[in-house]
Amino acid sequence: MASVNKVILVGNCGRDPEIRYLPSGQAVANVSLATTSKRKDKNSGELIEETQWHRITFFDRLAEIAGEYVKKGRPIYVEGRLVYRKYTDKDGVEKSATDIIATEMQLLGSREGMGAPSDDEGGGQRRAAPPQRPAAAPQRQPAPSKPSTGFDDMDDDIPF
Repeated sequence: MASVNKVILVGNCGRDPEIRYLPSGQAVANVSLATTSKRKDKNSGELIEETQWHRITFFDRLAEIAGEYVKKGRPIYVEGRLVYRKYTDKDGVEKSATDIIATEMQLLGSREGMGAPSDDEGGGQRRAAPPQRPAAAPQRQPAPSKPSTGFDDMDDDIPF
């Protein structure tokens, strides 16, 4: 029987990534990610907000990308797998931790400040957005003279 160890998180970065390199030259980046859920208290009806913090570890090229583009407060999407570990802290107390080893990451939100060239730099590598049209007032359509079948607006040129 096959097994699955997969985590999908969407949240905000709690700090800028810490990047280091292993002796093999492999890049490693760590970041903390906050996910927030909201619920109503059954007794008081008050809205309760709960934030969970997750430790995310990126490796190789994904670590380099995270180090370059992920910043504190930015929303990101992360896919990965759970890893449980135990360690002894500096006071000799045994502790456990849950980490997420990221396999995929997507930057969410706006592209502002994300390293993309602005309109006045970059030698034309970025295309300008098409001009925005002003919102037109909704136009009324005349009432159909016969009952609509739902296919009245379809083209007759069916490609098959």
